[in-house]
Amino acid sequence: MVAPSVTGRTRPTKVKKHASAQKRKRDDVDVDKLEAAVAGLDVKDGGYKNFSDLPLSEPTTQGLKSSHFAVMTDIQARAIPLALKGHDILGAAKTGSGKTLSFVVPVLENLYRLQHVGMDAGLGALIISPTRELAIQIFDVLRLLGRHGHMFAAGLVIGGKSIEAEQQALTRMNILVGTPGRILQHLSQTVAFNVDDLKMLVLDEADRILDMGFQRDVDAIIEYLPKDRQTLLFSATQSRKVSDLARLSLQDPEYVSVHSEDRTATPKTLQQNYIICPLEDKLDTLWSFIQASKKSKILCFFASAKLVRFVYESFRHMQPGIPLLHIHGRQKQATRLDVTSKFSASKHSCLFATDVAARGLDFPAVDFVIQVDCPEDADTYIHRVGRTARYNREGRGVLFLAPSEEEGMLKRLETKKVPIEIINVRQKKRQSIKSQVMHMCFKDPALKYLAQKAFVTYAKSVHLQKDKEVFKLKEYDLEAFATSLGLPGAPRIKFLRDSNAKQAKQASTAAIDVSDSSDEAEDEGSAANQKAKPVRTKYDRMFERQNQDVLADHYQRLVRDDANESSQSKFSGLDGEPSARDDDDFLAVKRRIPAEADISDIEPQETKHDSSAGHRVVNLPGASQPLVIDSNRREKLLKSKKKLLNFMDKGKKLVYDDEGNPHEVYELEDEEDFKARGLPEEQRQRFLQAAQEVVQKADVVDKATAKAKRKEKIRKRKERERMATESGKLEKDEGGVELEDHGEDLLANFQADAASSDDDEARQEGKRSKKWFDSDSEGEERDSKKRKKGKRKTGPTVEQPQTLEDMEALAAGLLD
Repeated sequence: MVAPSVTGRTRPTKVKKHASAQKRKRDDVDVDKLEAAVAGLDVKDGGYKNFSDLPLSEPTTQGLKSSHFAVMTDIQARAIPLALKGHDILGAAKTGSGKTLSFVVPVLENLYRLQHVGMDAGLGALIISPTRELAIQIFDVLRLLGRHGHMFAAGLVIGGKSIEAEQQALTRMNILVGTPGRILQHLSQTVAFNVDDLKMLVLDEADRILDMGFQRDVDAIIEYLPKDRQTLLFSATQSRKVSDLARLSLQDPEYVSVHSEDRTATPKTLQQNYIICPLEDKLDTLWSFIQASKKSKILCFFASAKLVRFVYESFRHMQPGIPLLHIHGRQKQATRLDVTSKFSASKHSCLFATDVAARGLDFPAVDFVIQVDCPEDADTYIHRVGRTARYNREGRGVLFLAPSEEEGMLKRLETKKVPIEIINVRQKKRQSIKSQVMHMCFKDPALKYLAQKAFVTYAKSVHLQKDKEVFKLKEYDLEAFATSLGLPGAPRIKFLRDSNAKQAKQASTAAIDVSDSSDEAEDEGSAANQKAKPVRTKYDRMFERQNQDVLADHYQRLVRDDANESSQSKFSGLDGEPSARDDDDFLAVKRRIPAEADISDIEPQETKHDSSAGHRVVNLPGASQPLVIDSNRREKLLKSKKKLLNFMDKGKKLVYDDEGNPHEVYELEDEEDFKARGLPEEQRQRFLQAAQEVVQKADVVDKATAKAKRKEKIRKRKERERMATESGKLEKDEGGVELEDHGEDLLANFQADAASSDDDEARQEGKRSKKWFDSDSEGEERDSKKRKKGKRKTGPTVEQPQTLEDMEALAAGLLD
């Protein structure tokens, strides 16, 4: 007998997991205890230093321990207790101070106490970030803290991914992280996306989200969200404008700024310097710096994506000895994620980036932040340089400033409490790469085209900057900058060309005024000897061009009008006869035959002259306004039916009533007539009553028609049944057997059956029946003889001869 513990399975059995049990709300959660502990928090004391001092749930505590978060930063110690108690928060802290945990922990805890879990709960928290990379980073932190027991369904919606897959998963989400554009797209297009029960709204890098770049998207998102919610705003440079607070519907917000009293707006471990570098020397200085810092992790910021691509491609060809990466907003999302992961994991690397990587991204152990192009404002500088010296680590930032940018940018940085010192570049270690870049552009047309685009986009970015005290485009040496990019000359830019043309025109006008005044001051003798040249306009230059009348005579002879022939001595002789040149011309017009066009309906019926003004007024049939003939061009209009149609009145679309009277489709009623019929409400009631009477009359007619149709249908059905019954009785009486009537011709069927029976009888007579004395063999012999006889009667089939050879073959066969 087999032991009860032994089974017939060859593989160990696994315990089935019930998926429904994981989505069910937890019954072991002591919500009342957590609520009492949160209510007892003293937000004014601020004596909380560790996460263990806060009343957090067990899953959140386990997530913090697994991620090695024990001591809170200043912004976390002040913001998390307020957020746990449900206050709206405006949080401002230096870069790298741990702002992400300041809103991730309250989101998890508040939804945990509310038990906002499952598909039926809907969306509970919405976290918005300005860039895709920052949204991915926030989602990773949320996943690290929440995977140790929390049952929330969290999702990430950003651009660059399949929107269909996101739409299917949105209905199950409790926490959502995304960018403004994609969230607004789902709110407006995804039907099942419901945000009516939203509890918390978080804006990371709020100053960037609330500015002009995302203002429309954020305003549209706010319209979808409920008013009764908790809102958290965090950024390194926080906005306190009343308009922004009113847009977000904040209710008594708490402003948390832990570093407002500090002397500097940047971390103390950050060393900040700037160098005076002309525009044409930036690439040489950057190359020299990279060559001297090959064992470092460098992040370089540029003004445009095309400039990032050009610097990356040109430096990559020259092989600087350090891994190079580049990131900008025009890359695909998968490429951007790959670049950020590679740069985060590398120890020694150089990343060329635009401002897409300037906010919120946490790249570990960045040694240098090089701002090759001047930032647009001091806030952008703070966010850029904040990629290094994070979490009390050391870092260094270097800013490249052109001579025209130094004074204005330093004032902006001083206003924002940014300490920065000037340094010099050692000329001995400086290398020039202008010749190498020019050689590469000469050999590679694609790189040269990229250099042109980089030049244009940089000039455009400087031209569009709002702060004109810092960015003075006229003081840049653009020709030298183009040479440093390997170009033979500066590409022509439209807005620069227009401004230069305007200046040249103004200068020429001023010169003309000066010359005129000088001519009036001189006497007649000196004016005769030193006569100034007359002003030549563009029309003068146009008419003075040579070789512009090729084939012009031939063309004008084909299209000239009879009215102008007399005035054009170029085409006819002085006496009005055709000149001698007409005989030699190709396709010369000798006589014009007018087309038979029906222009009687638009010919002028009445003409009168205005002797005072010298104009002729023509009244056209079908036109309410007369046509004034005051020039030759107007005179030519009378000969064109198509052009005269433009002066005709537009036709009116008419409809005819039951009596045959025409009416316009849209007729405006007189106001007095309308008021005479009574008040609008009374007219509306009368109209409804009249319409109801018409509907009732039509309903009676429709019911009568339907009743008649039903009666007719019943009558036809009974008639068919009666005919079928009568035909069935007739067949039963005649044949003794009741036949079914399928709508066939009974007489024809009877005649066909009779004919077939006669044929059968004839065949039976022709076939002799077998007698009792006939054997089977005799019968077979008789049948075989009949078959042979039949074959002999038929004989072989002979084909008709077609050729002489066929006739010879047939004759030979007969002779044989």
